[in-house]
Amino acid sequence: MQFLQKSRFLLDGLNAIMNDARELPEAVRGKDPAAQSAVEVLFLYPGVKAVLLHRVSHSLWQMNAKFAARMLSEVSRAMTGVEIHPAAEVGRRVVIDHGMGTVIGETAVVGDDCLIFQNVTLGSSRYRQGRRHPTLERGVIVGVGATVIGAVRIGEEAKIGAGAVVVSDVEPNTTVTGIPASPKRKNPPEIRNGATLPLRRGQQKSHQHQGRE
Repeated sequence: MQFLQKSRFLLDGLNAIMNDARELPEAVRGKDPAAQSAVEVLFLYPGVKAVLLHRVSHSLWQMNAKFAARMLSEVSRAMTGVEIHPAAEVGRRVVIDHGMGTVIGETAVVGDDCLIFQNVTLGSSRYRQGRRHPTLERGVIVGVGATVIGAVRIGEEAKIGAGAVVVSDVEPNTTVTGIPASPKRKNPPEIRNGATLPLRRGQQKSHQHQGRE
């Protein structure tokens, strides 16, 4: 691998670490009321340490220093209880809450602003090359003990309930629970630019009744 390409991977990794140091404390405090300060989050939260160490191991993996990358990921697992394969792609402001027992596989992709709780597995059901692990789009929440298997895509702002086993794609803004996981409801979209949420069915009936009066 050319020196310039290796340098680019190294710089990308350093930039990602700087972004994490700036953004992760605020992201964690926004999702965890127990977080008291940025210093506490950076030094005492195992999920944050796991993400920061993954940035380094991911850069080493891209530089083809794969043994060193795997060794660092082993050190990270021993320190934090979180196992992230060095080749996995992890976005910005990803919060791994508690994290113990969480496993993120080699070809997994975790988008920006995702929230992953402890004992979560983003795994594979097939022994083959190519994409075989899940893709989480922006803002996905994965509950305690959930398992997402295979090259499935979890849409933006979707929620996976605790203990669920997901083996197929999940639409955006949808909550899924159970084994195998199935949709339970459509999450209401966020209010943006002054727009209002659509009325639910019961609210629509009440609104129509008031209109007739």
